[in-house]
Parts: sequence; structure tokens; C-alpha cells
Amino acid sequence: MVATDIDLHTDSTDPEDPVFALHRGGKMEIAATVPLRDAADLAMSYTPGVARVCEAIAADPEAVHDYTWVSNTVAVVTDGTAVLGLGDIGPSAAMPVMEGKAVLFKQFGGVDAIPVALATTDVDEIVETIVRLAPTFGGINLEDISSPRCFEIERQLIERLDIPVFHDDQHGTAVVTLAALINAARLTDRFIEDLKVVISGAGAAGVAITKILQGAGVHKIAVVDRAGVIHPGRADLNEVKGWLAEQTGHWAKPGSISDALDDADVFIGVSGGTVPEEAVAKMAPDSIIFAMANPHPEVHPDVANRHARIVATGRSDFPNQINNVLVFPGIFRGALDVRATRISEGMKIAAAHAIADLVGDDLSETYVIPSPFDPRVATAVARAVTDTARREGLARRPY
Repeated sequence: MVATDIDLHTDSTDPEDPVFALHRGGKMEIAATVPLRDAADLAMSYTPGVARVCEAIAADPEAVHDYTWVSNTVAVVTDGTAVLGLGDIGPSAAMPVMEGKAVLFKQFGGVDAIPVALATTDVDEIVETIVRLAPTFGGINLEDISSPRCFEIERQLIERLDIPVFHDDQHGTAVVTLAALINAARLTDRFIEDLKVVISGAGAAGVAITKILQGAGVHKIAVVDRAGVIHPGRADLNEVKGWLAEQTGHWAKPGSISDALDDADVFIGVSGGTVPEEAVAKMAPDSIIFAMANPHPEVHPDVANRHARIVATGRSDFPNQINNVLVFPGIFRGALDVRATRISEGMKIAAAHAIADLVGDDLSETYVIPSPFDPRVATAVARAVTDTARREGLARRPY
């Protein structure tokens, strides 16, 4: 999600290479939160004192949130099939990313996170494994699992678990995209419900963005894949793309991405590839381009700025970085604080508005979304999530 001037494709394991030097030994560790100085400490933190706490939890299972790490710990789970822009590299190669995600959870949300890399790509095996591990955690963050399997895995886990389950590649991307779009619409004097939006990419992020935009009031959405606009007349649609066709068919018409962009207000790219400049030039005046593929945006900012009023990418070296780290630490912070049973669409939309509101009167073409390092973000998102969870009856801790 964050671009740097470091060569990301080197095969060097030279200890002088700063990237490998930083990762040597891993990026995280487990530390005790209680002293262990003498026999008295040992007797309380372990046997015999620990038995009293075990008995209390056995009598009242909810007490596990008060007397163990469960209330502040999330599993970051992957099978290594869709890692960053690297694709299916397997669970071991995915571990540096999962460790990085865990560090971001702690740094930005104060949430402890444990990387869990699974040596299976079978949907049922993944679900069963996570269900059996679930008593250890207060929430499950799914990460870098390929589409369309990720949808079924998440659906089954939400049905079977009473703790938050959140696929960040879907919903983190969707929330931060909506946040940026709220401010972009405001800056260009548009109403959300009037926007004509083209989404390039029908994978995890594209589907989630479609859902959240609809929930926020956007009615005119066309989703494009390699074969063109997804619409009910196409015979090559899988179940997920069939859903997209059903949801957007009243507006989306058959054609290419160039056809779809004709007079469109917004382009959202979550697919990779390149959109021709002549297609971008056909967009409406004061258009909005979110080209979020990394490291190569679908529309390079130099091109986008020739035709659009507001341009955002997923990169840190251009203005308006649309980055999931604005979302997932605060989402889980809020959900864990009230012991939410799940993360609802209402909580996601509330989080997007909380992020957008932080820009305030500083809103400009180069500032429609806060910086990932803005210390207000996680707190604002967490507050929005807790308030919504209580209002929707999803909070087990009502105070």
C-alpha cells in the first residue's frame, strides 16, 4: 500500500540491504505485561493462582475478555494466494506482510495482532481452522486471500462466529475509498446520489466498493473487467460477477471501459492494467480519478491531472494516498472496545464519514483524505464504530 524509492524486486539477501536488515529475525515479538520477579509473582501469574481465573472463566465464559488477551487481540489470517501485487506466493512468503500488518495494528490502533499463515487453500479447511482457533482471539482479520474464495470464507465465518470478521482487502479498501469520495464530491459540488461511477476491477475490492457506495447512496455504477462492462447480458459471469450485473444492470450498459467512462464523474481503479488517456479524456468536467493499483496506477497521475480535478492513488509519493491503514486499526479498536459481535455495513459507512470529516476546512484538490500518520484517525474511526455498534444492537459492552 505504501510506495518507496526502495527497489522492491531485488533478489538480494545481502545483510547490508536495508530492507533485509530490517526484516531479519522478524518485525514483532511477544512481551509479558506482568512482572515475573520471584516465586510470589510466579504463583499468581501461573500455578496455583491461575487456576482461580480459569475457574471463573469456566463459570462465566464472557470473563475471558476481562482476564486474558482476547479482548485486545486479532488474528491476521492468510493462505498466501493474493499477496500485495505478488499473487499466489504461498503462506510462508506471505508472513512478512502479515507481520507488517500486525505492526500497523499495534502502532495505529493499539491492537495486538498475531499473524496466522495457513498451509491450505481449501475454503472449508480454512473456515474450520479459523473457527477452531477463534476462542484465542477477539476478532479475525482476513488478508491476501484470492477472489472469489475470499467472499465465501468471510460469509461462512460471519455466520459461525460471534466476533468481528473483516476482510481488509475488501472492506478496508471500500471504507477509505468512500471517505475520499465523500470529500471529492463535496469539493466538486456534487451529491453522492448523483455520481456516475466506473469501477475497474471485479475482485474483492471492486465488489466491496460497489456495496459500500450503494449503501452510501450511489445509484449509477458500472463495473468493468477485462472483457468490458459487467452487465446481465454477458454469458461469462461467475456468481460474484452475476451479483454485480444484477446490482448495476439498471445503469451499466454493454461496452468497453472507454464507453463506460464517457461523461462519468468518477473512475475507481482496483485492477491494475492501464486505462488509455483518450478514455480518461471523455470523463465529465471536474472529474475524479482514484487509480489505486500499486505500484503502477491504472492512470498515472501525470495523465490524470491533465483531465481530472481530483486525483488519488495508493502511493505515498503522490497527494491523496488512499491507504487501508486509515481504516482497519480503528475499525477493530472500536469493535473490540464494545465487544461487537460483527462489523456491519453501518459501522463501515460511519467509519468512512469519520475519516472524511477529519479533513474539515482544509479540503483541497490535494487533500481529500487524511495522512496515514494523522494521529486523530484511529480514535475517530473507533468512536464512529462504537457508537454505531451500540445503536445497531451489536455491542455486548453497552457502556
